Order: sequence, then C-alpha cells, then structure tokens
Amino acid sequence: MIGSWFRRQTAKPPPRIATVPEGQRLYAIGDIHGRADLLDRLLERIRADAAAAPELQHTLVLLGDYVDRGLDSAGVVERLAGGPPPGFGMICLKGNHEDALLRFLEDPGVGVDWMRFGGLATLMSYGVRRRDGLPESVWLEEARLDLREKLPRHHLAFLTALRTHVAVGDYLFVHAGIRPGRPLHQQEEGDMLWIRDAFLASTTDHGALVVHGHSISEAPDVQPNRIGIDTGAYVTGRLTALVLEKSDRRFIVT
Repeated sequence: MIGSWFRRQTAKPPPRIATVPEGQRLYAIGDIHGRADLLDRLLERIRADAAAAPELQHTLVLLGDYVDRGLDSAGVVERLAGGPPPGFGMICLKGNHEDALLRFLEDPGVGVDWMRFGGLATLMSYGVRRRDGLPESVWLEEARLDLREKLPRHHLAFLTALRTHVAVGDYLFVHAGIRPGRPLHQQEEGDMLWIRDAFLASTTDHGALVVHGHSISEAPDVQPNRIGIDTGAYVTGRLTALVLEKSDRRFIVT
C-alpha cells in the first residue's frame, strides 16, 4: 500500500495534450551545425512524407544553430536562404551560434569565445583561413574583415532576419528554451538563445508545450512541458525532425 502511494506521488504528470491547427502539418528541425548533407537527406524524407498528404498545409520550423562545428555552414545557410522547398512554408529561428556569428561581424573580441565552440569551422566554410604566427587579437580582426567581405549579402540578410520564437497552436518553438515562470512577452532574447539548466530542470507548465534544440540528447527528449530535438547531428549523424499534426506527433531521423 505504501509502495503504491509512493508511485503515485513520484510519477510524472501526464503529458500536455497539445495540438496544431486543423489542416496543418509542422516539421520542426533540430540543430544542423554545418551538416548540409544531413539537411538534404532529412528534407528529402520530409518531402516524401508530405507528398502522402497533399491536402495539408506543410510548414518547416527550424530551431537555429545552422552554423559552426560541422564542415559546411555556408552550404546550410545557402540552402535555407534560398527559401523552402516547393509546397512548404518555412520559419527559421535564431540560435546562439548565429548570434555569435553576427556579433563577431561587429566585434572581433567575440571571436575568442566563438572559436572555442565551433566558429573556426564556419570561417573556413566561407574561405577564411586561420593565419598562424599572429597574435590572436590581430588574427581575429583580420578574420572579421575577411568574413564581412566573403559573406554573401543574401546570407547576411537571412541571418539578420531570424526570429527568436514562434507559437503555433499549443506549441512554442524556440532555440534554447525560456525562463520558467516568466510570461512570454517578458522573456529575454539571451535566455531564448542560451538558457539550459534552469529550463531543462523545470517541471513548470509553461502555458505551451515548448519545442527546442540547443541541449543535445541521444534521442528526442520528450517531457510533459517540453520536447528537445537536438540529437547532436554534427557528431552523431542524427538530424531530427518532430512532425506535428492535430494532436499527433512523431519523428523523422536521419
């Protein structure tokens, strides 16, 4: 009897029953990190999936972190800046890595940290090479100027237009997460791009089911108040899409 009481007290609350509007199917895609090959593969599978339901409105929601770490950041941005596949809508959100890239274009001092978490791979994908033998501050300023010259204008336009979040039906899509207990209109961009432990550990009902990337898990991390779909594509080869239709949800993984 005591054991059954303990199980009732410690059991997770039932998952929030969240829906998207009738007639829509959403494909939320996790962190790509320069893996243009995986993006191409996943989009091909998504196109095939959508073809089986031509009567629906299909929308891609990309959760940010298109650049850094993988070898082809420029290729990923080129594909996304070119717009969605025929028959799809597309919403692209900003990740903390895009934030770092944009800040580096204005301030080379940002590059010290950016290089530590993958920025060099992005520079190399745009043809910016590291010059040995120079003080780091000098090299970073040269790299900043070189990147400003080599970054295509339509890539910069794409990156500067990225949104921090979008709400559809009962879902909120954001790169990293939100500050628990704070209304959406009071959320800060820094949290939406960078938050981790406070959000991941929270069991708070956020008022919407939050779909996010940023924090790597081996498989989709499905919790009552959030769904994490960053499966570490750049190192695991697994790029994940969460498919949402009415109250149903499933996954497509490379």
